Amino acid sequence: MIKVNFNSRQLSVKEGTRVLDLVGEKERKNLVVCQVGAQIKELNYKLSEKNNGMTIRLLNLSNAEAGRAYSASLRYVVAMAFYRIFPDVKIRFSYNISRSISCQSLTENFNMARAVDAITEEVGRIIEEDLPIERVTVTIEEATEIYKKFHLDDKIEILKYRPETTVHLYKCGDYYNYLHSYMVPSTGCIHNYTITPYSPGIIIQYPRHDLDATIPEFEEEATYCKTLQRAYHWAEKAKIQTVSDINRKIDRGETLEFVQLCEAYHNRQLAELGDAIEREIENVRLVAIAGPSSSGKTTFCNRLRIELLSRGINPVTISMDDYYLEKDRIRELQGKPAGKLDLEHIDCLDIERFNKDLFDLINGEEVTLPRFNFQLDRREEGKTIRVEQNVPIIIEGIHALNEKLTKSIPKHRKFKIYIAPHAQLNIDNHSPLSVTNARLIRRIVRDMKFRNCPAAATIDMWQSVRNGEFRWIYPNQENVDYVFNSSLGYELCALKREAMEALTKITASDPQYLVANRLIKTLKYFREIDDASLIPCNSLLREFIGGSCFQV
Repeated sequence: MIKVNFNSRQLSVKEGTRVLDLVGEKERKNLVVCQVGAQIKELNYKLSEKNNGMTIRLLNLSNAEAGRAYSASLRYVVAMAFYRIFPDVKIRFSYNISRSISCQSLTENFNMARAVDAITEEVGRIIEEDLPIERVTVTIEEATEIYKKFHLDDKIEILKYRPETTVHLYKCGDYYNYLHSYMVPSTGCIHNYTITPYSPGIIIQYPRHDLDATIPEFEEEATYCKTLQRAYHWAEKAKIQTVSDINRKIDRGETLEFVQLCEAYHNRQLAELGDAIEREIENVRLVAIAGPSSSGKTTFCNRLRIELLSRGINPVTISMDDYYLEKDRIRELQGKPAGKLDLEHIDCLDIERFNKDLFDLINGEEVTLPRFNFQLDRREEGKTIRVEQNVPIIIEGIHALNEKLTKSIPKHRKFKIYIAPHAQLNIDNHSPLSVTNARLIRRIVRDMKFRNCPAAATIDMWQSVRNGEFRWIYPNQENVDYVFNSSLGYELCALKREAMEALTKITASDPQYLVANRLIKTLKYFREIDDASLIPCNSLLREFIGGSCFQV
């Protein structure tokens, strides 16, 4: 018998007992996956001697890992519905606006809008049947034959880069697929979703763990939608839509060309930005830049300044960090002890002083700027400057796009830039890669190299970072003049070695293992770029791997 801790009590169970067998019938439909020890497992997971003494937690849609499994399971059912009704149609899933999943046809002349009712009905039918979703293990040769049968050529391609000799697949009736994720135990566990037509495909929404397991109201985000569309078309033109596309470039000895191709896209965007600011230089007095963590903001600001210098525009940069309030003042405002302060709140900045200084500078006054001494936690006197007419001021930071921060400056005198990676990249057609994970990988490598911060500590901070992004950055991304896509198609190949080195130090008993294991499973498919000299010294990626010409 095996002893496990379950629901605050110790149970003795037979070897081979499924976690699902420990759960009552009424509870099953509200569960997604479970946690056995420090690892995520499916509810069909069979307990063995190695689980002796472990704690089992049941995870529902209030849990992030469960939310990912639910999303993948829903995609699995949609793909199964397509195969049942339109077996010759190839589809691709990708992340989309309003935190949804889009599904588009890769088959020419197939009208997705006309198919949406049939697909929705078939998805409902599959869920109503409550079919078991079983995990099976096969050899790569067997997986190849199965994928051929289901016309999943893209999945055959990625098998070439799988380091293991076996493959996990999920069987549901006579249908097989694999979406690089854990799955719910049966189709009947998928009970909350929406499927709606949204040109040129369909939009799939599902409950979000951070919204109390509810589906967010769909919001039109025109700027973000155009950004994703542009990223998709760029990846299509550059032939880097899947991990296999990327790996083939390295396998064919085209690494230098590939790196330069991606960097050229950044150069093009910088030139577009330069054109836009130059056209409006008589009006633009403030260039405000913001974006989520690890977007490459520091390098971007340096490169944008050089781009403007090449056009005879000599911008002045002001650090928002110098306008921080002392912690005693922040404690007074927030009414919290030192350890509970929200240091990302906009009111942690001296907004009135910031606005006054900007106003005076733009109107030709001489201003003595503050300089914040973070070691002593106090503001000191900084340099005195005067800004000439037609010289824009650059500000960068989490609140740079917030109108409250720059309320003294008329909107037509501001040029707002949002920077973030917006890769439209898939492991295969049914498994989109999370850009958030890519940013986390960037940050893990940077923190390890330059901040003496191990991967576990970076992972621990990440949710707090994300909370700040949702509160202060994302609400302002629609009202911008330009979105800079800082994604580099080759970056995970260049980050892989150091990221894997950092992540593999996290053991299965560590609380950060769930995230580390997920990132490792993504990175393992990428070929490595070993020669860092191929990456230009002014690349945004240098901010994370080192060797930047902007670092002093």
